[in-house]
Amino acid sequence: MDTLVSTRHGDVRGTRTAAGILAFKGIPYAAPPVGPNRFQPPRPPQPWSTPRDGTQYGPTAPQSPAEDPALALLPRVVIPGEDYLNLNVWTADTHARRPVMVFIHGGSFTSGSGSVPCYDGSAFARDGVVLVTINYRLGADGFLWFGQGTPNLGLLDQIAALTWVRDNIACFGGDPANVTIFGESAGGMSVCTLLAMPAARGLFHRAIAESGAAHLVLSPATAGLIGTRLAEILGVAPTREAIAEVEPARLVAAQDQVGMEVQAKPDPALWGEVTRQLMPFEPVVDGELLPAPPFECIAAGASADVDILIGSNTEEARLFLVPTGLFGLATEPLLLGMAAGYRLPAESLDRYRANRPGASTGELVSAVMTDWFYRIPLLRIAETHPRTHVYEFAWRSPAFDGTLGSCHALELGFVFDTLADPGLRRLLGEQPPQALADSVHRAWVDFATTGDPGWPAYRPDNRVSRLFDTVPAITTDDRADERTLWDAIR
Repeated sequence: MDTLVSTRHGDVRGTRTAAGILAFKGIPYAAPPVGPNRFQPPRPPQPWSTPRDGTQYGPTAPQSPAEDPALALLPRVVIPGEDYLNLNVWTADTHARRPVMVFIHGGSFTSGSGSVPCYDGSAFARDGVVLVTINYRLGADGFLWFGQGTPNLGLLDQIAALTWVRDNIACFGGDPANVTIFGESAGGMSVCTLLAMPAARGLFHRAIAESGAAHLVLSPATAGLIGTRLAEILGVAPTREAIAEVEPARLVAAQDQVGMEVQAKPDPALWGEVTRQLMPFEPVVDGELLPAPPFECIAAGASADVDILIGSNTEEARLFLVPTGLFGLATEPLLLGMAAGYRLPAESLDRYRANRPGASTGELVSAVMTDWFYRIPLLRIAETHPRTHVYEFAWRSPAFDGTLGSCHALELGFVFDTLADPGLRRLLGEQPPQALADSVHRAWVDFATTGDPGWPAYRPDNRVSRLFDTVPAITTDDRADERTLWDAIR
């Protein structure tokens, strides 16, 4: 097979691995979002007349070089350059017509890229899928909004990438009529938000959301609070035009300061709903591009014809508690204050305690945080969308003497079947179970191919879920007594 592919904007030359997988990297799907394109909707890339080198990853979106103890466990790639609205494609046969999967990376909407080694799409290509990973605008460049101009530019970048897939993926052996979007963390939130956006309609046919659902968005008022404080730190007027004159590195540093201020003084008068969500830059419910909170749109029938696979990890919050030391330092007042912030009655904590005899305060904090941020929001989607399959990833990492557990992002190496990636060793330990990766990866491939991952869809009258662990299981309304605690809350 030739490593040269012709797209609508020009030819791209990729590479072929020893296993026969073709990879095409750093392909621009939109023009660089700099200069007159900054804070503007994505614009088409300029065509090129000679074959473009697609053998190396392209630039990544501007992001902080700092790493907190939790994110330091996750591999990250930062490549400087302005042409960062690019994507990568893996395929086994450019003349076939295979299912397509498009991965949207996580990173709290402020970090990450499609170039991380554990997102390598070779295993998906090996197993009959054309795999695409993408970059999109992050932080203020992607989500700053003062109420004027076009909001949610990072989401529009994702839509532009999906439009590129629709128009070009057949050249790589993909079927544009069988596209599955999938993402993790902020990428999972992006997936659920795209389900609610009219502009994304028809660009994908199935959706997988890992550890991210449809509840975490900002109101225009909160977006204005964040933007105004950002402008104050920068010493410029609170407008996009003024902030567009700020160089990216300085803007990223100011974003980091906003994040630190939110954590240091979580006052709703200062930060609105960010006080609980702790992510200053998120999709904004502007009323047009995003007509309403994504969960409300999905419950009202948005994307009713799209198959959904959604799930979380059993101990998500431990990624943010164990490496930082907070897991061992958690106190009863912290637990009670967190529950109050989530509007969970203090007496409800008795149920969490009863279900975990001898649990430390840190374990209880982790359980409640995991339910509020991840598990309950995903179940709300499954309850209202009839074509939804639910999973829970329960395998526990041996890292940090076993206390890291089944934490946030742990499933990624299993999904991509990239357990051998050295960058995952600190997270997964020395011998993560390959048989589990075979099972998880196969479920994702089967879902993208047929819409059936191998277990029944979730319904309020059955509440069936697949439990991924060294001993797999099908559960029915697991931890129902904890789920019902949140019925009137979330």
